[in-house]
Amino acid sequence: MKFEEFSVTEKAALLSGASEWTSRGNERAGIPSFAMSDGPNGVRCQLGVGDHLGIGVSKPATCFPTAGTVANSWDPALAEVLGKALGREAHDLGVNVLLGPGLNIKRNPLCGRNFEYYSEDPQVAGRMAAGLVKGIQSNGVAACPKHFAVNSQELRRQASNSVVDERTLRELYLTGFEIMVRQAHPWAIMTSYNQVNGTYSHENKHLLTEILRQEWGFDGAVISDWGGSNSALAAVKAGGTLEMPSPGYTSVRELVAAVKAGTLSEADIDARAGEVAKLAKRTHFAGVGRGDLLDDTVARQHHKVARYVAENTAVLLKNDVVSRARSSDGDVACSVLDFGGQVHATSPGNTAAVRSESVNKLCHIAETDSQPSASRVLPLKPGTRVAVIGDMAKTARYQGSGSAKVNATQEENLLDELKKIDGVEVAGYRQGYERHGGKNGVLIDGAITLAAADDTDVVLAVIGIDERSESEGLDRSTMALPECQNELVEALASTGKPVVIVLVAGSPVELPWLDSVAALLYIGLCGQAGASAAARVLTGRVNPSGHLAETWPLKYEDVPSCGWYPSPGRDSIYREGPFVGYRYYETAGVPVRFPFGYGLSYSSFTYSGLAGDENGIAFTVTNDSDVAGATVAQMYVRGPRGGAMRPDRELKGFKKVFLGAHETKTVTIPFDRYTFRHYDVVTGQWKTETGMREILVGDSVEHLPLSVTQMVQGDSDLCPPNPALGHYLKGQIKEVSDSEMTALFGHSVAASGEPTVFGENDPISSWADSRGFVARTIAKTLAKREVKIRQKTGQPDLSILFVLNMPPRAICKMARGLVDSAMVGAVVEIANGRTFRGLGSFIAGYFRNASANRRVAKALGKRGGQG
Repeated sequence: MKFEEFSVTEKAALLSGASEWTSRGNERAGIPSFAMSDGPNGVRCQLGVGDHLGIGVSKPATCFPTAGTVANSWDPALAEVLGKALGREAHDLGVNVLLGPGLNIKRNPLCGRNFEYYSEDPQVAGRMAAGLVKGIQSNGVAACPKHFAVNSQELRRQASNSVVDERTLRELYLTGFEIMVRQAHPWAIMTSYNQVNGTYSHENKHLLTEILRQEWGFDGAVISDWGGSNSALAAVKAGGTLEMPSPGYTSVRELVAAVKAGTLSEADIDARAGEVAKLAKRTHFAGVGRGDLLDDTVARQHHKVARYVAENTAVLLKNDVVSRARSSDGDVACSVLDFGGQVHATSPGNTAAVRSESVNKLCHIAETDSQPSASRVLPLKPGTRVAVIGDMAKTARYQGSGSAKVNATQEENLLDELKKIDGVEVAGYRQGYERHGGKNGVLIDGAITLAAADDTDVVLAVIGIDERSESEGLDRSTMALPECQNELVEALASTGKPVVIVLVAGSPVELPWLDSVAALLYIGLCGQAGASAAARVLTGRVNPSGHLAETWPLKYEDVPSCGWYPSPGRDSIYREGPFVGYRYYETAGVPVRFPFGYGLSYSSFTYSGLAGDENGIAFTVTNDSDVAGATVAQMYVRGPRGGAMRPDRELKGFKKVFLGAHETKTVTIPFDRYTFRHYDVVTGQWKTETGMREILVGDSVEHLPLSVTQMVQGDSDLCPPNPALGHYLKGQIKEVSDSEMTALFGHSVAASGEPTVFGENDPISSWADSRGFVARTIAKTLAKREVKIRQKTGQPDLSILFVLNMPPRAICKMARGLVDSAMVGAVVEIANGRTFRGLGSFIAGYFRNASANRRVAKALGKRGGQG
């Protein structure tokens, strides 16, 4: 049947959810309802009514490593393997649309959801996301990548306006989505909560129609984040397809009224309803046992997949060559330590870094002159007696908090997994620290005693960020680890034993003790099989091959956006422009702890023979060691001199290269539509300048041993930068003036002041400044209660955080029709101190709304529509 045969009410009903997790269908039209579920790193299919914050019980499913960890593999094929497993579980659990992956750019390391996002670079984010999407959809399940677009902070996330210049928007924040859409063709995409340059994402025609559909060719459904729709009318006009979770019939009534009034074309409703129908039919399946628990065989197989993924994402950040030279009295006199191009000479109580032209030469000296031995700490040698320290070694933390939290089918811990490996002897275990940061000298003393024992050869400490610090709904307050953990590491290092750190965190942390430890293995948030994966890496069963997908600064004050992140007000101004992550550090010459793309291996590799032509580059990579391994070959491009303003270098291609012992391979990286382009804001088009480019190749943004110049014939002459950009031209972001920012944006930019009168889009947290006693009390009480619950349980209270960040208009979108827009207006009256007037209007509105909803339900019931 054609849509022309259906009433406007029937078609409008398809454009909002039926429940927390399901769409509305229409039996008469043969359009089935479809089920959605969170699932970027595991299917969170909830039992019963459910919620959207990960609070309620969900069906057991495999918890895979989070996106921020998977990105460290730099392997889209691995992401596709993971996606196939995710899609299979979604299918088996009765899920038609899996809400993920997240691929927003990591603008600042403190964003609470960074563990859910891939990278600070759009090439990595887009290509990794494309792999996952392909894998998921190979099962007939739709992927729904998110959050489109420019979602960078959790504070005020439903009531924040991301203000970004058009060139930065296109080149940095949208290119990852473009790559994913063009390569993987997702069947759905989810919009973000925030506004982009003053317009909510779900009703932003520039994003949804002009860019997503017309430019990139997206032909799927655009689904709002849960409660993220502002105006149903504006969304339908702009290209927003489906409001979730369920506003009841309030949006249906608004759309029907708009068609009758002539303010909305029925053709727009037809287009959006057609997108819902297409998604429903694409994902409709009726498998045997659909909706039951996972088959045990599938669960066991996918646990192995989770381990395999985790093994390929672990990043070895430090691995010293330790030579123990004995003085005449038998004490350890000196150790020579080799770390990432630095040679560190250490003695008890003193650490000094010494730069050297040749690390290999000093390693040779250590081996020949510092008898009896010199070797790297990792992998752990057979017979090594290991003291295991740290609460997270026994009670693993392997995922983040929030809507991505999975009810794992299995759990592991590193202490038990090490005991299972032949050749490694666990000398003992000590907790070492309070998990949530409390001071406890007794725990540190116990750890030191075990570490200093004569039969301990190596100290293995598992440390990291706790569950209440990384979560949807809040941003981290600091880049520092808990002080008790820093004190523990320094105390363990003072024993003179080699200390190996296993670091658990979804994003970068400060490492004040790095020079004092022998090795550092970063495992991120590595999923339910991460402990066994880490044990296999530590003992050499697996050769680490992960490389960082984001820069690790020395300290938070070095981060380009540290002075204005997160924005506490309505406007979050991206005044740093394109200088995010390595684009800033490399351009401004700011030293970092670990550069973008960095990662060590138990193998060693040589890059050579770079050559390029108009189609791409080719070079060779050789494994110089006796150990099979993998490296990540990275191609960066430096723009033409005298051309448009750019960062010093930008990643434009990469390839994970697997090599046997002493094997050599030729690697090719082609040029594509993204390699040389820039967005010209004057013409509103992508341009490629004619001129010389420098192509640089290596295994991190700072280690690029190969380079070649390439003449590029473009479609425009060089576009000299505007001198008014001033400090932007050298990446000196923290010195940028207001006039220079005006030159970047093309217009004056200033954050709006905080309101004195609250509206429907101001978050409930802002009511703390209300003139009204009731509104002020609600906001302050909720904020205090969340802090108390977090301190007591060690977990954030996601429901309270959601309410605090939520503006009143979201109540209408989340209440399943119990609240309409007129009632939201009554809530705003209360927020502004007119409590009794607001309460009266709310009660009267409740009865009017209920009556109107009954009329719509009756009309749909007569026509065969599903409610």
